[in-house]
Amino acid sequence: QVLLVESGGGLVQAGGSLRLSCAASGRTFSVYAMGWFRQAPGKEREFVGSIWSSSITTYYADSVKGRFTISRDNAKNTVYLQMNSLKPEDTAVYYCAARRGSPLTTKYDYPYWGQGTQVTVSS
Repeated sequence: QVLLVESGGGLVQAGGSLRLSCAASGRTFSVYAMGWFRQAPGKEREFVGSIWSSSITTYYADSVKGRFTISRDNAKNTVYLQMNSLKPEDTAVYYCAARRGSPLTTKYDYPYWGQGTQVTVSS
């Protein structure tokens, strides 16, 4: 099992940037693919991006492609989500998630979740 804790959320103006972090417990972090998801009020939790355990490949939702970047530091048991050119529609609670195997893009494929961190983008 892996425990995940997100941090770095906050209030930012449109066009600004934030970097979210997700710290994982355990000594086997490097074997997990990591995903970022978000959930806005009244909406389903949606895929934002994911990264292989080896950081070789990343995947992004079309809505964030070119603006968001996922990276990881396996030595620090941490995955990051760099968010640039933020828009009001990016406002949501952001969650990181972990799974063994490939970094799939659906929430149902991830058994481990953090508690989430709020990101609010003002216009």
